[in-house]
Amino acid sequence: MTQDSKLLSYVLRHRPEEAGLTLDAGGWVQVDDLVAGLNAAGHRIDRETVLRIAAESDKKRFTVSDDERRIRAAQGHSVEVDLGLTPAEPPAVLYHGTAEGNLAPILAEGLKPGRRQKVHLSGDVPTAVKVGQRHGRPVVLRIDAMAMHRDGLAFWQADNGVWLADHVPPHYLAGL
Repeated sequence: MTQDSKLLSYVLRHRPEEAGLTLDAGGWVQVDDLVAGLNAAGHRIDRETVLRIAAESDKKRFTVSDDERRIRAAQGHSVEVDLGLTPAEPPAVLYHGTAEGNLAPILAEGLKPGRRQKVHLSGDVPTAVKVGQRHGRPVVLRIDAMAMHRDGLAFWQADNGVWLADHVPPHYLAGL
């Protein structure tokens, strides 16, 4: 199931054309079109598996419409989509996990979205550690989210609870 979840993330976040799909403006596709496109591309998956992955994903990477006809990635897109999220007041502190090798440029330039549309921030240290471990020895940065918010920088919270920002300037960052 992990491979299928990674495939769904890849198609719904980065490369919908790999399954012959075009995301709508909000990042949605029909579940049946997704299944048909993936099968046509040589991946064996059915509707029930797609819905089970969306429901059981520990990271809640996917959002399914109430009628279970449409699906989208909750966040993490490199393709242009508008998730329709409303700016929200963040908690006082948020966290970002990264690999130790990325630390110097982050401290110099701040957090940038890279290939994604937004910077991803965690609400707790354990989640940030997990994120940082994916790319090497983890380092967790503390973000003064309330100061950023007071200074007029916007935050959004994705359907899966991940906090998003356009950029985190370096003066809002601190090590743990």
